[in-house]
Amino acid sequence: MDYVSLNNGIKIPCLGTGTNTYGKENNDYNGKLNGDYSALESAIEMGYRLIDTAISYRNEAGVGKTVRDSGVKREEFHLTTKIPPQEEYTRDKETVRQTLNQSLVNLQTDYIDLYLIHKPIDDEERLKATWEVMEEFVGKGKIRTIGVSNFTEEHLLKLDKFATIKPAVNQVKSNPTEWNNDLIRYMLKRNIRPQAWGPMKTTEEQKKKLSAIGESYNKTWGQVLLRYQTQRGVIVIPKSHNPKNQQDNLESLNFTLSQEDMKKITLL
Repeated sequence: MDYVSLNNGIKIPCLGTGTNTYGKENNDYNGKLNGDYSALESAIEMGYRLIDTAISYRNEAGVGKTVRDSGVKREEFHLTTKIPPQEEYTRDKETVRQTLNQSLVNLQTDYIDLYLIHKPIDDEERLKATWEVMEEFVGKGKIRTIGVSNFTEEHLLKLDKFATIKPAVNQVKSNPTEWNNDLIRYMLKRNIRPQAWGPMKTTEEQKKKLSAIGESYNKTWGQVLLRYQTQRGVIVIPKSHNPKNQQDNLESLNFTLSQEDMKKITLL
C-alpha cells in the first residue's frame, strides 16, 4: 500500500474502501441493515486499511465490529467517519460531544483516525462550535486528524476565521463526469489533501478512452482512472462488493502513467 502525508505529519493510505452500501439489503444505500459485512471482510483480507464510513450511512457499528473481528491490529487501520450537518448532531457543543463519543462507541475504538464534517454547516455559529469540539477531541487523543467533506473554497475560507487546527482533508466528488480540478488545485496549494468520493463514475465513451490508455500498461479502465487520481495526489475510496474488483483497485497502485497519458485523462 502507498501512503501520503497529511498536513499534521500523519500518513494515510492513498487508496481505501467506501462502505456506504455495506451491511445493507440488496447493497442499497437506503436498504435495511442486514449485518452482511462480507464485502468489508474481503477488502480487509486483501489489504485495505483505509476504511471510510459515516453516521449517515447507519453502519458505523457494523463497520466497527468487522474491523474489530478482523484479527488485524487496530493501529494498522485508518478509520474515517463523518458528522452530519443537521442540528440533531450539531445543535451545540454538548450535542457534538455526544455525537463524537457515540462514534467511538459504535466503532469500538479509543480513537478515530479521521473525523470529517460530512457537509457544510451553513450556520456559522454551529460550524464554529462543531469544529472547536473536534479540535478538543484531537487534544484529548480521541481523534487523530480532522477535516471536512463537500466543502467549496468559500466554505474552507469560512473555516479559516476560527480554526486553530487546519483541516487536513476535504473529501469531494471527483471523477471524469466532474473532476473538480479547480478546487483540487486550490486544496493542494493549501496543503489540504483532496479525497475523492464516487471516483469510478464514468460514461461509456470515457470508459473506452480509459481502456485504450490502459492497453499499453495491461490495465483496466478502472485501474487507469484510480491511478490518475492517486498519481496527482488525490486519495481515492472506491467501493466494491466484488472481490475481483477490490483486488483490481488495489493493483492500480503498481504502475505509473506517463505525463502524456495524465494529460489525456485530464481532458476527458
